[in-house]
Amino acid sequence: MTTDGGNGTNGLQKSLPSHYYTSAEIFDREKNLIFAQEWFCAGREEELPGPGNYNVLEVAGESILVVRRAQGELKAHYNVCRHRGARLCSAPQDSDWNVKLAGGVTPSGLIRCPYHQWTYSLEGELLGAPFLKDADGFCKEDFSLYPAGVDTWGGFFFLNLIPKDASDKQRSVRSQLGPAVQRVVRYPLDELRTGHQITYDVAANWKILMENYNECYHCGGLHPELCEIVPDFKRAGGSNLRWDDGIPHREGAYTFTKTGTTNRAPFPGLSEEEKARHKGELCFPNLMISLACDHVAAFLLWPLAPGRTRIVCSFLFHPDEIAKAGFNPMDAVEFWDLVNRQDWAICERVQKGVSSRVHKFGYYAPMEDPSLDIRNYVAKRLGAIQK
Repeated sequence: MTTDGGNGTNGLQKSLPSHYYTSAEIFDREKNLIFAQEWFCAGREEELPGPGNYNVLEVAGESILVVRRAQGELKAHYNVCRHRGARLCSAPQDSDWNVKLAGGVTPSGLIRCPYHQWTYSLEGELLGAPFLKDADGFCKEDFSLYPAGVDTWGGFFFLNLIPKDASDKQRSVRSQLGPAVQRVVRYPLDELRTGHQITYDVAANWKILMENYNECYHCGGLHPELCEIVPDFKRAGGSNLRWDDGIPHREGAYTFTKTGTTNRAPFPGLSEEEKARHKGELCFPNLMISLACDHVAAFLLWPLAPGRTRIVCSFLFHPDEIAKAGFNPMDAVEFWDLVNRQDWAICERVQKGVSSRVHKFGYYAPMEDPSLDIRNYVAKRLGAIQK
């Protein structure tokens, strides 16, 4: 094959240059211009069920404290005391570090710094600083915690390192997700609960993982078990898939398990097509969701380095099904775990390949056109592609 020196080669579009998947400099720019600027999916609301519950999460190299307020809403702060900069809380919530140093979030719903005992409300307001009084010219109102943005959708919560007003529709999570919100509107995402969770540590760049999710050209050769359930994934290299309408399963199958069936009831409110088809959404920058009629596999990508990504895969089910005595999520979990490991293994091979000195860029075949979204997404936020 000869190259034409432009954006395409014999009808094929060029991918991002190889160093976009391997460069520490590019990764740092992504942290600053994507992960810190966009709404970043950080977990499920159910992880903080009641007032005073909290979690400490690292987003783009920053430690963020997420708390559940007494009124029920989530609030996010930089995990930094306004006095001398000490970390306020460690994770997990019950860690000895918090208890021994009398820091963290107290049972009475206060955030206390373990260093000099400056104390804040869950709202982030400074309530007390030992031996400092307003009469001495010290004004507590000037020392509230640095805020981070928090917004929710579908039972997920999202963080933004640059605070945004979630009520501003132009800056909300829903605005960022765009048409995906309406495409899955009949799935009761906010009602679902986690029935099982698997964390994977994958030696591949986050964009390679999202590109892989966004095409099915590879499915016929890599996922025989998946294609047995969804034959359309291997027909014509996975081209002509109508994701907006959902992808039909083979006759007699309607979900992602080894048999294509399950004893779980379909989600209430689904259309007849959704009860027999599969939908998938890639939500930049780090959420992938695959929706069957009875469960949802949600993938949260946590980019750790140019060539390393932690993936938290949560299997979500309707609480009515979880409450049943015979509930067992493993038919879906085991099937997805097989498919996931096939994907992660090939993505690690891609990471190794793009690290070769001879590899300058790859190509998107016509049936991989959706993967161009990643290229366009990155270019829009990082600027013109650097060859």
